Amino acid sequence: MILRRRQGPPVGSGAAPRARGGARLERLYTGAVRFACVACVLIAGMAAAQDEARPPFSEWLAGLRREALSRGIRQETVARALDELAEPLPVVLERDRAQAETLLPLETYLSRRLTPTLIQTGRRMLSQHRALLDRVGDKYGVPSSIIVAIWGVESNYGRFSGVRPIIAALATLAWDPRRSAFFRNELFNALEILDRGDVELASMRGSWAGAMGQPQFLPSSYLRFAEDFDGDGRRDIWTTPADVFASVANYLKGHGWSPGERWGREVRAPSEAADRVVDVERRAGTCRATREMTVPLPLEEWQRRGLRLTDGAGLPTADRMASLVSGSSRHFLVYENYEVLLDYNCAHAYALSVALLSERLAAR
Repeated sequence: MILRRRQGPPVGSGAAPRARGGARLERLYTGAVRFACVACVLIAGMAAAQDEARPPFSEWLAGLRREALSRGIRQETVARALDELAEPLPVVLERDRAQAETLLPLETYLSRRLTPTLIQTGRRMLSQHRALLDRVGDKYGVPSSIIVAIWGVESNYGRFSGVRPIIAALATLAWDPRRSAFFRNELFNALEILDRGDVELASMRGSWAGAMGQPQFLPSSYLRFAEDFDGDGRRDIWTTPADVFASVANYLKGHGWSPGERWGREVRAPSEAADRVVDVERRAGTCRATREMTVPLPLEEWQRRGLRLTDGAGLPTADRMASLVSGSSRHFLVYENYEVLLDYNCAHAYALSVALLSERLAAR
């Protein structure tokens, strides 16, 4: 998952911040350094506590085997998946701990993500698979441009879907106490997929977080939403375009995608509208991106507060509720279908990449 943070001056760089009110900023800067040092100590302490809470991996793995068998996973599947698993993968723990440190501001992420190559390749793929995508779209009510945009953002149109062994990655994260319950469940789901024969162990590779195939499904999503659209008896999200496209569309449909509705639109927020926009209440929720959105307001209320279309024209007069998503300089009014994209990956950088890419693909 991609999260978002605002960048600031490098803490501990030794360079004095250059801004007005130098003395006050210097005090703030010194305080930030002290806060960062305290945070480092706390993080180190948490890591030490986690190390103490973890049983030896071999002992933990023995308990996992017993539980897998009690859940009905066949002995040969358990042996095939776990016999060669001797230790956790350090790179997985490193990636899990470091994800917040590699993030970019929204505008920077979008400019780097939505490259001419990504757009041109997406248009070519949309044309190449047009007939198949039309059939999928007709069945699930999801536009071809959205399906291809997710495909492009998740795996560069199937070119790269990850190289980490899924069982080993999930076992590492399930052993680690930070989110052990969540990943333990995903690990049992992955064993069930192997037990059903949907994929061979050697081909079951993906991201460090256990996301699989061209749509980058976690095992729980695979079990619930993966489709055998070509009817060959296997739900192949690794190599079969028909199953990949249908699985993406089925996921969106299952999370409430409304056929024929927009995801939202980019808008302008003139400087005089700033005070009337910033005071809008934020939403609640477990997803960080949701908490960064405003509560939904009628479009006419956003118009009253000063928001306009990017060309300066007034907002549509439709009777529709919209939430505001803002970076540092770009602003978007988003509808319910946007929230379905957040269900796929709860990060505005992700959802907006998909939404804006889909518009570029559809605008040929």
